[in-house]
Amino acid sequence: MAGTITEKIFSARCGKEVTAGEVVMAPISGAMIHDITGPLAIEKFYEMGGEKVFDPAKIIMLFDHQVPADSLNAAENQKNMRIFAKEQGIYNYDIKEGVCHQVTLEKGRVSPGDIVIGSDSHTCMYGAVGAFATGVGSTDMGFALRYGCLYFRVPESIRAHVTGRFQERVGAKDLILNIIKDITVDGATYKTVEFTGDTIESLNMAGRMTCCNMAIEMGGKAGIVPPDQVTKEYLSGRGTWREENLASDPDAVYASWRDYDVSDLVPQVAVPHNVDQVVDVTEIAGTHVDQVFIGSCTNGRFEDLKEAALVLGDRKFSDDVRVLVIPASKTEYLKALRAGLIEQFVQAGALVEAPCCGPCMGGSFGLIASGEVSFSTSNRNFRGRQGSTEGKVYLGSAATAAATAIRGEITDPREVR
Repeated sequence: MAGTITEKIFSARCGKEVTAGEVVMAPISGAMIHDITGPLAIEKFYEMGGEKVFDPAKIIMLFDHQVPADSLNAAENQKNMRIFAKEQGIYNYDIKEGVCHQVTLEKGRVSPGDIVIGSDSHTCMYGAVGAFATGVGSTDMGFALRYGCLYFRVPESIRAHVTGRFQERVGAKDLILNIIKDITVDGATYKTVEFTGDTIESLNMAGRMTCCNMAIEMGGKAGIVPPDQVTKEYLSGRGTWREENLASDPDAVYASWRDYDVSDLVPQVAVPHNVDQVVDVTEIAGTHVDQVFIGSCTNGRFEDLKEAALVLGDRKFSDDVRVLVIPASKTEYLKALRAGLIEQFVQAGALVEAPCCGPCMGGSFGLIASGEVSFSTSNRNFRGRQGSTEGKVYLGSAATAAATAIRGEITDPREVR
């Protein structure tokens, strides 16, 4: 029977043919927990009578949301997770590596065809390497830590087929914001968003990660890019590549098929307070901002930092704007450091922080006050997401963020030369 890539992954892992809509108990290839959601998942593990986790080698643990610990509560949570890791024989990346989703992929902990869960909604980013990856709640994670499997309803799929060539200073972040505008924040609820087409095939892994990362912002259960040569090259030396056909069949059944052409796409911006409230940057150019955040698991990779640096050139950031640059991982930080980007940002007036989530979830540092405006390369602009519920968050690409930071107001990056 013809199947989507999601149906094929579940069929392979379950050892039988399954189709969208079926409820299955599927073994998991990996489980990721971090400092915010991990403590409750561990608590649930023990409440279910857990003594030993199903396989310590398949559990990914690290701290990124509140690092270094910014409160006594955060310090206690991290201490208890360190104790759990030692008792269970789990390798803990601790505070040393960066944002959970970036680290999980760059350490080769996910491979094409895997089923991976994480106690964080943006776990769907791992679909960039052709895995089925999804976020789960702490109770589900506690169950999975004990038993190594979880119930799933096999999702239907929406195919986002993308063609055309990007204009200069337009890229993956603009594309995914445009797709979210079309599908809306709940239009893909409990579905896999499968990204295909020559535009997707031409994207590097950083761009694919950006697209899959924000599948959840459409309500998606997962985002996925069929693995190809780009995937194989990314995994070389870091992860497992399986020579198997992991692509949807030509006659696979989809919940819907959406076609997009990026040839005329211009820089996109999500305006407060929903991610699907997306407009062309030209519609809101001139809007004053108080803070610019370049980073997060969505756009904190070297490619994003380089994009911002190219827009910046030898200019300075506006004195009226606080600019925070936070690479997504130690690896990405070192790439930027060796390329001279860190010095460029610091000389321009930015604060460059150690790899972590930073202001993304509004629970650590870099918060905005009432009435203030943030322009961010992250993934959510909900009310209160980066601090005060009376503040505003706009979302866009690293290029748009850099142009905005230079002028102190939302700016089309194509205008900065």
